[in-house]
Amino acid sequence: MNIASQAAQIGLDWDTRTGAVTVPIYQTATFRHPGLGQSTGYDYSRSGNPTRQALEDGIARLDNGCRGFAYSSGMAAITSLLFLFSRGDHIIVTEDLYGGTYRLFEKIFNQYGLEFSYVDTSDVDAVKNAILPNTRALFVESLTNPLLKVADIAALSALCREQGLLCIVDNTFLTPYLLRPLDLGADITVYSATKYLAGHNDTVCGLVVVKDPELAEKVYFHQNGAGAVLGPQDSWLTIRGMKTLSVRLDRQQENAQAIAEWLEQHPLVRKVHYPGLPGHPGHELLKRQGRGFGAMIAFEVVDTSLVEPLLLRTDLISFAESLGGVETLITFPEVQTHADIEPEKREKLGINKVLLRLSVGIEDVHDLIADLDHAFALEEAA
Repeated sequence: MNIASQAAQIGLDWDTRTGAVTVPIYQTATFRHPGLGQSTGYDYSRSGNPTRQALEDGIARLDNGCRGFAYSSGMAAITSLLFLFSRGDHIIVTEDLYGGTYRLFEKIFNQYGLEFSYVDTSDVDAVKNAILPNTRALFVESLTNPLLKVADIAALSALCREQGLLCIVDNTFLTPYLLRPLDLGADITVYSATKYLAGHNDTVCGLVVVKDPELAEKVYFHQNGAGAVLGPQDSWLTIRGMKTLSVRLDRQQENAQAIAEWLEQHPLVRKVHYPGLPGHPGHELLKRQGRGFGAMIAFEVVDTSLVEPLLLRTDLISFAESLGGVETLITFPEVQTHADIEPEKREKLGINKVLLRLSVGIEDVHDLIADLDHAFALEEAA
């Protein structure tokens, strides 16, 4: 089936007793055993819950993996994956990645002996040159946050296989609807499903998909052992959101393309980062490996004086963190999503004082452009 059909069908086959079209919310901590030494397949909801399993099976199908795992947040999902490594292990990481991931690596797991190097993962040679004798994995964002650099997942996966490294891809910005890293050779995909997968800014969730069954057993051991699992209510909300993934992203991408082209022509904008623009360095690569360019835009205004007005003078667009929901949001990465990255490192990466990030929603694109135009015009008049 096409991935749009697979998403719409998530959970449909779960309640064979009543034929319910949506999977029920199994709001229970424990399950009654039919006899001594017998189980229904469920014993305790940390170890497995039918609503969560419907979600986990669904994301595994969408990503073409052998098994999926649902966590209480995207950060919990990444944390659980780090349990695969030991003191002294080295991981190569995308340099311009989400600030919360950087905080997790540098301010939490670094103190337990894991080592991290940050490189431009849109440059395969840079990744190859960063490999050390103790390197065990590559952690790469398929589309980086916030600068929207495109990683060559096929080439990076091939390099990881050659070097005996795990290839872990954070595919949050693109989702399996637009890119399937496991099909390109990656070992694990991870998502902040809070974003496009759930899609309505109403739940927090992390998802992981694993390609190899043996590796999946290790991931399950840590999921169950550490216990940062997703509850049944949030599992149901995420399933509900995923059913409309294709129609939402189709509209969001269409809107993003139009807004990016409009911003590119605006006299108060000096640079637009959006892979759907033909001039973007990763445009052809993503066109070849994926099926779309996503709905995230980063853009730089000509002066710092424009930043606050654009954040506060839009009416339709909300000044709020997060991304991927049906509502359009604008953020200022330097002081919000990437504040935990050291100032000199932010500046070097291009996460500067004039960079804004736009998560494009499903509103009418003419209204969105008019809202931006109004905010720009107010500043010009001032």
